Amino acid sequence: MHFEILGEIGEVETIATGSGIRELSRLRKRYGRGRWRKRKGIAEIRLRSGQTVKAEVHWYEATGIGKREFKIKRLI
Repeated sequence: MHFEILGEIGEVETIATGSGIRELSRLRKRYGRGRWRKRKGIAEIRLRSGQTVKAEVHWYEATGIGKREFKIKRLI
């Protein structure tokens, strides 16, 4: 699903770190070594249809690499 994040992400929490991330080897191969964390937060997003909604989004993040692979988990 394609979407655009509008503004900042709030209520950010870390879900998993390091070896607790199932996709760790794939992330390292694709983006490089780093201190990877899986995070979640609430953001206002614009869907492909143009509709603006609040949603819980999940992503991976590493120092020096940044935020990668955002996904919508649920609409609020």
